[in-house]
Amino acid sequence: MNTVIKVENLSKQYRLGNVGMGTLHNDINRWWHAVRGKEDPYSKIGDVNDRTVEGGSEYVWALRDINFEINKGEVWGIIGRNGAGKSTLLKILSRTTLPTIGSVKIKGRIASLLEVGTGFHPELTGRENIFLNGAILGMQKKEIKKKFDEIVDFAGVARYIDTPVKRYSSGMYVRLAFAVAAHLEPEILIVDEVLAVGDAEFQKKALGKMQDVTKNDGRTVLFVSHHMDAISKLCKHTMVFQKGNIAFQGNTEEAISFYFEGEQAVTPYKTWLENNSKAPGNEFVKLLEVKVTGIASTSYGVYDISEDVNICMKYEVLVDDFIYTHGFNLYNFRDVHVLTSHDTEMGKKKIKSSKGIYEAVATIPGNFLNDGMYRVSIAIMSYDPFTVHFHEMEAASFSVMDSKNESLARGLYDGKMPGVVRPALEWNLKKF
Repeated sequence: MNTVIKVENLSKQYRLGNVGMGTLHNDINRWWHAVRGKEDPYSKIGDVNDRTVEGGSEYVWALRDINFEINKGEVWGIIGRNGAGKSTLLKILSRTTLPTIGSVKIKGRIASLLEVGTGFHPELTGRENIFLNGAILGMQKKEIKKKFDEIVDFAGVARYIDTPVKRYSSGMYVRLAFAVAAHLEPEILIVDEVLAVGDAEFQKKALGKMQDVTKNDGRTVLFVSHHMDAISKLCKHTMVFQKGNIAFQGNTEEAISFYFEGEQAVTPYKTWLENNSKAPGNEFVKLLEVKVTGIASTSYGVYDISEDVNICMKYEVLVDDFIYTHGFNLYNFRDVHVLTSHDTEMGKKKIKSSKGIYEAVATIPGNFLNDGMYRVSIAIMSYDPFTVHFHEMEAASFSVMDSKNESLARGLYDGKMPGVVRPALEWNLKKF
């Protein structure tokens, strides 16, 4: 296939607390080493790009030893924590900053939407900025005119098209910026978190346009987002960035799983028994302990897909004649709300509980959940009036593993099973 982006041994170093690479002395020193064909004298120094720890050097590597190739018409997602190096990479590809080491080879025109208002002149009107951006992309005036009405209609800013964009709201700004980038037919489209700004209607519209651009026009797209559903729908391939390095690149579903499983360790047990003063709750009830257990599993917090999983909560009722119900919510690794369950009998019968410590257990049957990581939140509430006494969002987490052993829900299929859940349903076959 035709390679349109080739990145080799790419690294980007910053000096903390300074604008640019550093002092004039440093710049001359770099130049003198380059003239003599020697290695950059600062390439051996600097800390890994980890914003959570205090470093020992004034230099930090925002990117280090990045290598990848992207072919024409491919759509790549880029995911990772804030500060992992994603935006720095896009700025280098967009030629708004230079790499410290390495090379980037690009074939074709690039349109970039890196942040709200990138490439717009605040004093110019929306109309003038459309023509300005088109000229920057190397397009002729007649080409821009041909697309002008379509851009304005998509952005929904017709009434303000002759108003300076400095008076636009952030939503109007990003609508017009995205419309320009998507409609002026660049060979390569680079988008950084366009779905983070704007209302739900625009986000849906923008995602649909990006799907049209990739499927119908055959353009190459690099898409950075924390919206995993958008990454999953749009991108066939994805890179995971960690501390300035590419930790994984390949199939999108595998990349998303790698990202979440790498970022979160399973914590199937949490207790407040030794520090009751910090326990979630109020003067009526306090949560003491949460644990997730399996039946046959030998791994801590990791359960086979065919195994029943028990959600156990221990709490203390602090008053007599307390009427309440307990429950939990389950979220998957994409923060999709999988299910909610609470003890409906307690609520219906208005059972009055006396002071004391109670343990409640709910069982999620085997061959119901899909494989992946899950997060449990625990709540206790009362009715009449409805009151939530506590809702512990990060109560516990666990992982479900698929052994691919022709389980009830899998059968002979050996690929990744899609869906939030995958219950073993009963099928009946009749012949007529």
